[in-house]
Amino acid sequence: MEKELIDLSKQKWQWMADKNVEKLSQLFHDQSVFVHMGGSWGKEREIDIIKSGGIWYKKADIHEVSVRIIEDTAILLNQITLLAVVGGNEVTNPFEVTEVYVKKNGTWRLASLSFTKLLSQKRQ
Repeated sequence: MEKELIDLSKQKWQWMADKNVEKLSQLFHDQSVFVHMGGSWGKEREIDIIKSGGIWYKKADIHEVSVRIIEDTAILLNQITLLAVVGGNEVTNPFEVTEVYVKKNGTWRLASLSFTKLLSQKRQ
């Protein structure tokens, strides 16, 4: 189950890079929340931001991933270096990203995605 979640998370980063809002809309729980350096919001706004290019998650270099499963909830911690375009500016930041998934009708859905900027960049 851990591998399934890690693979799903990797696929999510690719969908975000590709701006594949159709796949992301299916993955994101309707009541999901997204926490960024500039604020927090729900599914609809996150999808709109990705679709419009307000934030373009160009590439997430994943350095470490851990998974903790508690009943029908999974918590993934990802240490990443994120290359993104925000407001037309290309930026690279090291983050600890917390992803919370809930299992609904046998399918994992993303309930929360939270970015915490790290003080130093992780090296592989």
